[in-house]
Amino acid sequence: MATNSDERLHGRTLGSAGPRVVFVHGLFGQGKNWTTIAKGLAEDHRVTLLDLPNHGHSPWTDRVDYVDMAELVAAELRPFGEPVTLVGHSMGGKVSMQLALRHPELLRALVVVDIAPVEYPLSGGRTDDPDEEASPFAAFIAAMRAMDLDRLGTRADADAALRAAVPSRMVRSFLLQSLVREGVGGDGGWRWRLNLELLERDLGELRGFPEPPPGARYDGPVLWVAGANSHYVLPEDRARMEELFPNTRMVRVKNAGHWVHSEQPEVFLETVTRFLERVER
Repeated sequence: MATNSDERLHGRTLGSAGPRVVFVHGLFGQGKNWTTIAKGLAEDHRVTLLDLPNHGHSPWTDRVDYVDMAELVAAELRPFGEPVTLVGHSMGGKVSMQLALRHPELLRALVVVDIAPVEYPLSGGRTDDPDEEASPFAAFIAAMRAMDLDRLGTRADADAALRAAVPSRMVRSFLLQSLVREGVGGDGGWRWRLNLELLERDLGELRGFPEPPPGARYDGPVLWVAGANSHYVLPEDRARMEELFPNTRMVRVKNAGHWVHSEQPEVFLETVTRFLERVER
């Protein structure tokens, strides 16, 4: 896979001095989703927020592939000339783990947020609870694609159009960050900064975790953060995590689901700050 200038990922850096920290978002996200956390670290760090392919301002590709995404992120890290702490949530956590296993020299440390290095079932369910909701991501995409952007008036109208498929106001707000208006004034047209057609087609790929190279493991420090109310990280995932990442510390954040850093930003920031203090000594 080429990594020419046309395939460079979009990024933004906060802070002008200190060790480097790089954040990678999850499905439907953008680097700017991490802005609150980044501002909390920027006084003592240089914090880079990346948009993954098919999201935000980064290029669209012809397929969804974790190894390709990891290589594109690695291409952004190499010019720094120093190892970074890489933080990835959900899909971005899988990208970050793949990068750590393939290019450990680029990292000082790794933070994995509410995801495990395993394949997730198509149903989305990972417990025996019959009331657990199946993975909603396909429904989210269908609702976003069904929205008639040519007839859309206001952002409030967009919020209303998503309400049935996306009952959580927090999640709707998160998704609508990728709905933008092009042009000036009322004549500007709406569009998604998400390659929804591709993400819908390859959603099954995002449930997987490609087999690492033979014998690959990352021996650097790893902070594994999970939401206490989330089913994305289960006790049976620990063995695989520790096989690939033997220097892992697990933290479960109370009163948080899958979007840990949005639901409990102060606790998340404090947890990451303490980890950075330890690994940067």
